[in-house]
Amino acid sequence: MDADQHHGAVTTSGSRDGSPTGGLSFALTPDQEALRAQARAVAAEGVAEHGRFNDSWINGFSKEFARRMADEGWIGMGWPRQYGGRERPPLERVIVAEEMIAAGAPIAAMWVADRQFGPTFIAYGTDEQKARYLPPMLSADATWCIGMSEPDAGSDLASLKTSAVRNDDRWIINGQKIWTSFGDVADYCYLICRTSSQGPPHRGISEIVVPMDADGIEVRPITDMTTSRHFCEIFFTDVRVPVANLVGVEGNAFRQTMVQLEHERGGIDRLVSNKALYDLAIRRADRSDPLIRQEIARLEAGYRIGRLLVYREVMKQAPAGFSAATKCFCTEHEWQVSQFVHRVLGPESQLCGDVGRGLFYAPGYTIMGGTSNIMRNILGERVLGLPREPRP
Repeated sequence: MDADQHHGAVTTSGSRDGSPTGGLSFALTPDQEALRAQARAVAAEGVAEHGRFNDSWINGFSKEFARRMADEGWIGMGWPRQYGGRERPPLERVIVAEEMIAAGAPIAAMWVADRQFGPTFIAYGTDEQKARYLPPMLSADATWCIGMSEPDAGSDLASLKTSAVRNDDRWIINGQKIWTSFGDVADYCYLICRTSSQGPPHRGISEIVVPMDADGIEVRPITDMTTSRHFCEIFFTDVRVPVANLVGVEGNAFRQTMVQLEHERGGIDRLVSNKALYDLAIRRADRSDPLIRQEIARLEAGYRIGRLLVYREVMKQAPAGFSAATKCFCTEHEWQVSQFVHRVLGPESQLCGDVGRGLFYAPGYTIMGGTSNIMRNILGERVLGLPREPRP
């Protein structure tokens, strides 16, 4: 297959024309191919109208394009119909998402809610919460952020200190969150906080919905070296929200959050965030050079392996916790892609333009959603069952 061709397929039984063969085929069905073509066309329109964004699921914020996604029925594709979803196979969502992100179409305004908060409410929310929060997600009228990381907590969720203390029918929230994408534009924060200090650190953690227009909230955007401003600090000072905003079981949110992170870490967004830069480099690369051809072959193989890992996640074929391996492989692949682009484009990659910003952003791939060393620890301890190193 030529490197300019779009690679990727799905494991389905039968031959390319759909006839049974008794073997395994990696071809998309005709309906899936049609969906991919439709998504690619819509993505191209989005880029033409709103611009192209590196890592567009987090950097490309457009409420208008998010509503286009809603109009196409591409938000909540796999959610149950009783909650407004389409009940389409999970693979179809991956097909649409890959085309959007690989092209750099601006889907950030709807992405996080579609990826993890909708499924979280469906799994753990009350009927009232589902009725209140799911419809605005599906119509792209509400943008969400997640209040998880803290200045001294980083990847160690169990050490977070932001507190919610119950006072009659209200939670009173105090603390600070950081690296909170879309905090300055979100309508709601899905807050991970501590409601009890009793017992082991991972206990006493709860999830609470906080409207971002509540009194006592201060948001400070953080400008990174690429000039992106999606990261924010959020300060909570005696913020009051109804007790009914608790999601799931009080003090038992560590388990709920781990399920959320499975959605976050095992998706196609962790593989193709800089695919547009790769496509640019491929067009410029000197393919008469055998070393360049060898590197292209290695990266093409990486895309295929990463895609199969993602398919395995969304089709529920991977063991619990394996998304850590998927995230680790895919984001390290994205880093390798950035290095290839840098070598091919040479001095151009150092200029302060679109390509340069995309390459400067690349170290973040292996940090966002949990660093690679944390992912390897999770894989070793929770999936492979390896013993922990004894503390000295």
